[in-house]
Amino acid sequence: MLPTREEAMRLVRDGVVCNPGSWGKHCLTAAHCAEKIARACGDMDPEKAFILGLLHDIGRKFGVRHLGHVSDGYTYMKSLGYDEAAKICLTHSFNNHTVDEYVGKFDVSAEELMLIKTELDKVVYDEYDWLIQLCDSLAGAEGVLDIEERMGDVKKRYGSYPQDKWDSNIRLLHYFEKKMNKNIYLVCEKATFVPEDI
Repeated sequence: MLPTREEAMRLVRDGVVCNPGSWGKHCLTAAHCAEKIARACGDMDPEKAFILGLLHDIGRKFGVRHLGHVSDGYTYMKSLGYDEAAKICLTHSFNNHTVDEYVGKFDVSAEELMLIKTELDKVVYDEYDWLIQLCDSLAGAEGVLDIEERMGDVKKRYGSYPQDKWDSNIRLLHYFEKKMNKNIYLVCEKATFVPEDI
């Protein structure tokens, strides 16, 4: 089950009130990219893609956390009955189905880490998981970014970026470009899209 677009926007706006920051605009950019790519694919639901892109980082509502935002978002969406959004909160950070490739601090309790690992083990990824992983790597707070520049920025900020994760994001870009038969940056309106204030 998923919230409506309007309800998802309300959840993110409420989240940004609780924990102000650029993450809200990042989520809007990811949602924009997901909707555009899904529409260009022809066999995906653009509305679902937008909502999932919008909510992938909703765990940031609960404060400045790294890995913690994954368990916070998953638990929050589950509590509201939004299982599909909960799944995306979980999968968007783990391209290769492993917690080991997480970029950032492991600021979780033993219970939270066990929850993430246990639920991740159960998940079968689909095209929406892949799409939001890709869009997370394209989305900046100011708009759509070059994927390699974005990953390079993350690497600079955190001191490392797992090669498997880097390669996976490039594979996802090529996968969706082939599926659309279009350039990802043209589809996502890289040159012109600017997220609204949230």
